[in-house]
Amino acid sequence: MGDIFPIPMHPFIAAFYLPQPLFWLLLAFVLVFSLYAQIRVSSAYSKNSQVPSRGRISGRDAAAAILERAGLSDVTIEETDGHLTDHYDPANRKLVLSAENYQGTSLAAVGVAAHEAGHALQHQESFQMLEFRMALIPATQIASGVIPFVYIASIFFMRGLSGAILDIAIVAFAVLTVFQLVTLPVEYDASRRAKLQLVSLGILDQDEMHGVNEVLNAAALTYLAAFMATLLNLLALLSRRD
Repeated sequence: MGDIFPIPMHPFIAAFYLPQPLFWLLLAFVLVFSLYAQIRVSSAYSKNSQVPSRGRISGRDAAAAILERAGLSDVTIEETDGHLTDHYDPANRKLVLSAENYQGTSLAAVGVAAHEAGHALQHQESFQMLEFRMALIPATQIASGVIPFVYIASIFFMRGLSGAILDIAIVAFAVLTVFQLVTLPVEYDASRRAKLQLVSLGILDQDEMHGVNEVLNAAALTYLAAFMATLLNLLALLSRRD
């Protein structure tokens, strides 16, 4: 859940290059959708974190059962601090769960843990989109580091970016946009795998899956919102090109 690079909107960048009415309309839509996505995931997680799974299995044990069935004995499961800081680390072959989901026995905890285990299954099967996203990580880290400097430059040069700085901004947002686009099928597929495993392993009954669906479907909206934000900035920058 927390394995995506956070990409903030930079309206000072985009506003320079799109017609004002169009820009503010698009920006308003993206901001409203992003807010809706955050409220939705927060509400869904909060609600279903109060609903215990019938079998009282913890998130850690649910993930372990999924990994064991797949024969992934080399993937460790670790506990970490923070809220929804859960993620799968493919480089170190470890599944990291926040304390609330590692120890928790709620539908939300089990669903999130199973989702992260889904990424481990993808890695085992060399899921192409996951492999592509992993290959993009170094470039994405560099692009994320460049963005704050582009933001500062967009304020300093009040007439907008140009020349090499504009080209750097376009490349940076292009990398981020591709990363966020590739992230969508990776996350949706991990959730699909999680849902199938939870039922087929008997970890949850079919009637309990409504709560899991609420949490994972809401989380998917946040990935979509991140993609929309980066795409808006990229289109705005590209519109500056002659």
